[in-house]
Amino acid sequence: MIQVATSLWFTHQAEEAARFYCSIIPGSTMGEIIRIPAGGPGPEGGVLLVNFTLGGAPMLAMNGNPGEAFTNAASLSALCADQAELDALWEVLLEGGQAQACGWLKDRYGVAWQLVPEALPRLMSLGNEAQRGRVIAALMQMVKIDAAALEAAFNAS
Repeated sequence: MIQVATSLWFTHQAEEAARFYCSIIPGSTMGEIIRIPAGGPGPEGGVLLVNFTLGGAPMLAMNGNPGEAFTNAASLSALCADQAELDALWEVLLEGGQAQACGWLKDRYGVAWQLVPEALPRLMSLGNEAQRGRVIAALMQMVKIDAAALEAAFNAS
């Protein structure tokens, strides 16, 4: 059986990042930490790979990146139950990072995240084309997504 996991390639912060992510996302756990063997790529005993689950999703963090930056071409997306949950996660991920647009941010490690309130996919699957268009128009004006503003745009006449 094939198993798929997201792999994040860090220069040297794999364990630190995995522990941080597990501490802020409910349902996350640290797994095995694989150390560099003698003669391996890097200092013996250093962290090579970290297995962890993030909100129940399998993840792998590894060290050794020669400087390739994370890009928005691949991001971690977190569906938040409500605005309070989104706000809390936004604040902790944004510390040392940078806000972008439409619910995107880069965290302190350079990893791109999309923080999405439950309201966005729900509203996009309901209503008519005009309502969905108003939701998208409102979304395009936001940095951090405001679920109440999306609801208001959907219900506007």
